[in-house]
Amino acid sequence: MMIDLEFPDGSIRQYEATATGADVAGGISKSLLKKAVAYALDGELRDLADPLAQAGKLEIITRDDPRALELIRHDAAHVMAEAVQEIWPGTQVTIGPVIENGFYYDFAKETPFTPDDLPVIEKKMLEIIRRNAPFTKQVWSREKAREVFASKGEAYKVELVDAIPAGQDLKIYHQGEWFDLCRGPHMAATGQVGEHFKLMKVAGAYWRGDSNNPMLTRIYGTAWATAEQLNAYLHMLEEAEKRDHRRLGREMDLFHFQEEGPGVVFWHGKGWRIFQTLVAYMRRRLEHTYEEVNAPQVLDKSLWETSGHWGWYRDNMFQVTVASEETEDERVFALKPMNCPGHVMIFKHGLKSYRELPIRLAEFGNVHRYEPSGALHGLMRVRGFTQDDAHVFCTDEQMAAECLRINDLILSVYKDFGFEEVVVKLSTRPEKRVGSDELWDRAESVMTDVLKTIESQSEGRIKTGILPGEGAFYGPKFEYTLKDAIGREWQCGTTQVDFNLPERFGAFYIDQASDKRQPVMIHRAICGSMERFLGILIENYAGHFPLWLAPVQIVVATITSEADSYGQEVADILQRAGLRVETDFRNEKINYKVREHSLAKVPVILVCGRREAEERSVNIRRLGSRDQEAMSLDAALKLLGDEAVAPDLKRAAAE
Repeated sequence: MMIDLEFPDGSIRQYEATATGADVAGGISKSLLKKAVAYALDGELRDLADPLAQAGKLEIITRDDPRALELIRHDAAHVMAEAVQEIWPGTQVTIGPVIENGFYYDFAKETPFTPDDLPVIEKKMLEIIRRNAPFTKQVWSREKAREVFASKGEAYKVELVDAIPAGQDLKIYHQGEWFDLCRGPHMAATGQVGEHFKLMKVAGAYWRGDSNNPMLTRIYGTAWATAEQLNAYLHMLEEAEKRDHRRLGREMDLFHFQEEGPGVVFWHGKGWRIFQTLVAYMRRRLEHTYEEVNAPQVLDKSLWETSGHWGWYRDNMFQVTVASEETEDERVFALKPMNCPGHVMIFKHGLKSYRELPIRLAEFGNVHRYEPSGALHGLMRVRGFTQDDAHVFCTDEQMAAECLRINDLILSVYKDFGFEEVVVKLSTRPEKRVGSDELWDRAESVMTDVLKTIESQSEGRIKTGILPGEGAFYGPKFEYTLKDAIGREWQCGTTQVDFNLPERFGAFYIDQASDKRQPVMIHRAICGSMERFLGILIENYAGHFPLWLAPVQIVVATITSEADSYGQEVADILQRAGLRVETDFRNEKINYKVREHSLAKVPVILVCGRREAEERSVNIRRLGSRDQEAMSLDAALKLLGDEAVAPDLKRAAAE
C-alpha cells in the first residue's frame, strides 16, 4: 500500500507503508541518513527503524534538532544502566526517566553508590558509547518478559511488567547484548548519545516513591548535544550554587529557618528591611489605582465551603477546632490559604453600582498552606507567606482593558528589578471546569486579543504563547515567566479570570437598567509570594542589591581612630539624607574591614582617614571592585543619594 508523506517544505511524496524512517532519510541523501537519529510523523517521535504505516507530515530528526535532546538523555540513561551492570553484576535496574536538564536511574544494590563511583561509571559509559551498538526493538509477550527478567533476578522489572495494562505491547530495547523494558523511542545507536554528559550526584529514593518500600540509589546525570551546551549548563549550576539564597541569607544575616517553625521564615533585621522596602515599592505602584484592604486571617469553614476551597484544597489548609464553653458546640476555623474569598466579602458589603466599577482591591495578605516537608525549600517554598494579591471586579466590557492595565503594571515592575526577558502565556480551559462554554468562549476570545496586543506593543521584546488546557478550573489565565541573570526561568505573575467565586457568593452590581449583574472577577499577582520573589532577587543579584534595595547601603569605615569623629559626622549626614548607614570604627586594618563588609554584600564602603577628615572628603569603594574613588563629602552625598532613589520615584521626579 502506498501512502502520502508531506515534508516540511510542503512537498508530497509517496512511499510504501512498510518503509521505515531510515528508508525515507536514505532516499533523500546518504548524508541525511548519517545525521538522522529519529523521525516525527504528525509530531510524534519514532524510531528510525519503525515502519511508516500511515500518511502524514514527516520530519527527519537530526541530532542538532532541539527535539533530539530528550532522546540523547533517554539513551544516556540506558547507557548508564548498562555501565552499572557491567561494573557491578547483580545490581537491579528499576526506572530511568528523562527529567529537566538530564536524566536519572534508580538502582537496587546491596551497597549504595557513592560520589566516588561516578567517575568509574562515566568511564564505562564512554566505552559503551564508542562501541556504537545499535538500538533495536522487540515486542515481547507479558509471559516472556516476566520469565526473562525473573531469570535475571530483576524483581523490580517483573513488578513493572505486571503493572502494564493487559493488552498493551511490552517493548524491549536492545543495545548490543544489554536490554531493558522501555516505551521508546530511541536513537539509532549508542554512539549518537555523544560524549557531552556528566553524572551529577547520588541520592536515596524509595521504590515507587513510597516510604514503605525498599530504599534504592538514584544516580542523576545530565547530557547535551554539544560540549558548549554542557559547559554552559555546568557553569550555570556553579553560578546557581554561589547565588543560592539560603547561603547568601546566612552570609548577609537576612533570615533563618528552624525546626520549631517548619516552613515559616524567621526574618532578621536586615532581611526584614529588604522585605519592607519591597512592600513599600509595591504599595507605591498601586497608589491611586487600587484600594488596599485587609481580610481576616482566620475564618469559619463555612466560608471555605462556599468558595469551594474546603472541597478542593482542604488537605493544604491549617485548621483548628474550637469548643464553646457556653453551648458545647464546636466550630471549625481555617487559616486562610488565599485572599480571594475575603475580597469578595468586602466587595459584597454594600450595594455596588456599575458606575463604581472597576473596583480594584489589593492586599499584602499573610496566607498559610500546608506544604509537604520534603517540598520546602528556603524562601522559594514555604508554608507561611505574603501575597501581593489583588482582585478586580469589573463589567464584561471592561475585562480587556483591565487585563492590559494589569499587564503594563506587571511588566513595568519586572523591568524595575532588571528583568527584561519575560514570557506571557495564555492558559486555556481545562477538561474539568466550572462555567458555561459561552463564558469560556467569551473570556478566551478577550484574552487572546489581549495577548496579541501585548505582543504587538512590545515590538517583539515580550514572547507569548498558549498553554492548552492549563487554565484554572474557574477561568483562563495569563502566566508571566521571567528569566534571571544566569538564564533560569521563574513563573511569578498571574492574571486569572474567575467565573466561579462571584457566582458562589452571589456577588452582584446594579447595571444601567437597575438589574442585578454578576461582575467579572480578575485575580492578579505580580510577585506572587513576596518571600519567593525576594529569594529570586537575592539569587538574581547574587546578593549585590542595587543601592535602593540593599538592607545596609553604606558602611563608613575609618583607617585610624583619629578619623572616628569625622566618620561619625559623615554617617550622621548620610542618615539624615535617608540613607541606611552603619559605621565600623574597630581597631582593625582597613583591608580586613573592607573584606568583611564585602562578604556581607554591602554595596558601598566609605573609607575615611586623617587626610579625608582634613579635606572633608571620602574614598568610595564599590562592592565587586578593587578600585576606589576620592570625592568630596558633598559630591558623595549627592551621588549616593541619587543612586539610592527607587526607580519608580526617579520616574515620578522626572515627570
